[in-house]
Amino acid sequence: MLTDFGTRHALLLQGPVGPFFRRFADELIADGAIVTKVNFNPGDALFFRGPEVVSYREPMEVWPEFFRNLVTERSIDGLFLFGDCRRLHRQAVGIARELGIPVWVFEEGYLRPDHFTVERGGVNGHSHLPKDPEVYRRAARELPPLSAPTSVGNTFPSWALWTTMHSVACTFARWRYPLYRHHRDVNSLTQAACWVRGGARKLWYARREEGILEELSGEYDDHYFFVPLQVHCDSQIDHSDYACLEEMIEEVVSTFARHAPAGTLLVLKHHPHDRAYRDYTSFLRALGEHYRCSDRLRYVHDLHLPTLLKHARGTITMNSTVGTSSLYHGTPVKVMGRAIYDVPELTFQGSLVDFLADPGEVDTELFDGFCRYLRHVNQVNGSFYRQVSGLPNWSRIHPTVEPTRRRGRLVRPPAASGRVWTPAPGHGGARA
Repeated sequence: MLTDFGTRHALLLQGPVGPFFRRFADELIADGAIVTKVNFNPGDALFFRGPEVVSYREPMEVWPEFFRNLVTERSIDGLFLFGDCRRLHRQAVGIARELGIPVWVFEEGYLRPDHFTVERGGVNGHSHLPKDPEVYRRAARELPPLSAPTSVGNTFPSWALWTTMHSVACTFARWRYPLYRHHRDVNSLTQAACWVRGGARKLWYARREEGILEELSGEYDDHYFFVPLQVHCDSQIDHSDYACLEEMIEEVVSTFARHAPAGTLLVLKHHPHDRAYRDYTSFLRALGEHYRCSDRLRYVHDLHLPTLLKHARGTITMNSTVGTSSLYHGTPVKVMGRAIYDVPELTFQGSLVDFLADPGEVDTELFDGFCRYLRHVNQVNGSFYRQVSGLPNWSRIHPTVEPTRRRGRLVRPPAASGRVWTPAPGHGGARA
């Protein structure tokens, strides 16, 4: 482990909800490292206790100075955190870089559902992954193929349990960290009401959408463009030029209304984790009326994602990991924000208008190389939220290489080409 990360004294900030960071710290300690963990709220404290803990209860304005003093006094030589867009993490990362301290960022998997991400320097829009397609073509030729990942199964029940426990702790033990302000609303009473509403919506949508999947995969096969919506507060929105998700939706709808070929539809799919918080029915109805394309819009929620991708003419996304699932299924992708997979020759690099006219085809060999490179560099077979049988060292990280500073249907390569990733059954997206 120490040779993987090159750290003797690791500092851990906020991790995924649940006990993952506690287990990760135990492995570091077992390998001889010293660990310091900063807890910022009762949810952090619920899942991480022990002599390694420093409880931060000062105003957030003091955090940068506190962090600088902490890493200096303890000779920290490795910083670990989950997500690099939270304010306290952004400040810490900036100071760590200034002091020459390596930063390792954990994130949901780029290749879902059977991986999580750990990347040096930053993730998503802050990633240092190459944009040169030749890097990935070379990876397809030179990097050894990896065995198929062990399935992590359904992690939602575990995630829901850890998230609920975290929310309850933050709600009823807030007095222990009175100055802390979370980057999202985690009040358990508010969340409970939202999820009751989400459950009711799920039943309503299921009834309302009967027959739509059959319509799309039959009559409109290869005659619709697919837009996977992201969570309204997804930190990925920061990696775009949009202030909110609605801005992107309106741009896509207005462009589609003016330029999409006759006889095509625009299908927008709600993110399942956002069901409890947002409903775009009225917003899309207003857009459809304003741009005179109501009869060409379809707003769906729980339809089978792989089927939607297989039959789409093209996928339009801000930067959702559904983009990689779309490429897997051979459906071309237009990225409206900034994404690690938005690589020349892999995704469409022209305007949205041109994409609607002719989305092109997916270069499957390049996509295979891209996936193989990621699995060697920053994808770990496992889950933050549950231990998986067959993965005894489920939180161990072993990077093996350093990153350098169709319309046509998918034609599957021979098995020897090393395709090892299976697409996620649902949306990617941010979690608590």
